[in-house]
Amino acid sequence: MRTTVRLLHKSLVFDRRSRVLADQASALLPSGASVLDVGCGDGTIASVILQRRSDISIRGIDVLIRPKTKIPVDPFDGVHMPCGDKTFDVVSFIDVLHHTNDPIILLNEAKRVARSAIVVKDHTMDGMLAYKTLRFMDWIDNAPHGVVLPYNYWPESKWRLTFEAIGLRITRWLPQLGLYPFPASLIFERGLHFVAMLAVE
Repeated sequence: MRTTVRLLHKSLVFDRRSRVLADQASALLPSGASVLDVGCGDGTIASVILQRRSDISIRGIDVLIRPKTKIPVDPFDGVHMPCGDKTFDVVSFIDVLHHTNDPIILLNEAKRVARSAIVVKDHTMDGMLAYKTLRFMDWIDNAPHGVVLPYNYWPESKWRLTFEAIGLRITRWLPQLGLYPFPASLIFERGLHFVAMLAVE
């Protein structure tokens, strides 16, 4: 049963999700930007972004280095980014921060490393059954890869207050992403996702 669910997820969701998130990120990234992709996995989304934006460069870091990656990926300890201050134009987190016990630590690290902006794609735990739905999605996506799953989801209000508290100004907030085809969107979309562009101040 679990194998069947994961195969269906790969065929119906994963590729579409990669394309949609790549489109969202491509539209936000400044011209000629150097990007650090934190928690990049095998670099699938980054590689699709590069197909759309040949003017930018992307390097990844991850706590788990996959046997094959589509972009250069360096190891890191999940807390301290192995980069000097202001070494990348943009730092991105695509479905990464809810895998940490304290997202504020990584957001502060990103603020140190980024010259101009941080891009965050994550979840908002608002609405009926949001927590259970997000847990299920997380398990389907990440359990096969051995990714840590603390299921640390925040409501939108906490994200916004946190960004403000650490000096990150929201310049774009995209709550409707179109990650899932109908009718799956009725269950798995419904305000559970966002992409934010944050200016480093």
